[in-house]
Amino acid sequence: MHDGGVILYPTDTIWGIGCDATNPEAVRRVFDIKQRNDSKALLVLVDSPVKVDFYVSDVPDIAWDLLEVADKPLTIIYPGARNLAPNLLAEDGSVGIRVTREPFSQRLCQQFRKAIVSTSANVSGQPSPVNFSDISEEIKSAVDYVVDFRREEKIISSPSSIIKLGKGGLIEIIRK
Repeated sequence: MHDGGVILYPTDTIWGIGCDATNPEAVRRVFDIKQRNDSKALLVLVDSPVKVDFYVSDVPDIAWDLLEVADKPLTIIYPGARNLAPNLLAEDGSVGIRVTREPFSQRLCQQFRKAIVSTSANVSGQPSPVNFSDISEEIKSAVDYVVDFRREEKIISSPSSIIKLGKGGLIEIIRK
């Protein structure tokens, strides 16, 4: 990933496509692989709440409470993203960040020392792959590296909850 590579990996929710979230060219490749319109923002994974401060200019106080009480994977969309590839962000300059607590994806983030793009490992419009066996050959052959972990697992999982934090303490639930 350090050289702009794109990986296929298990996350704390479903299988994902990932890359260096600070590298615009790598982010563009993810959009190409997913055949996704680049006006749709991608979310990123980080390994600890401390990292959120590095990627968001002014973290709303409520975010810390939400991160502390979340009992399942939670993606928070923050206003004022920074230190990330511009083509990763929403048109309003916001970014979705999930602090992963799952050991593998947390360790991946720790080793990489940067935010990692995390988007479902599917072509846009297709079902999100919960298990490795659900991922199309088209996606598997388009990435640079496929993580050799949890490939045989059959789990029941779902995408994260998504909450958007706006100016003035506004909270919008995007996905439960």
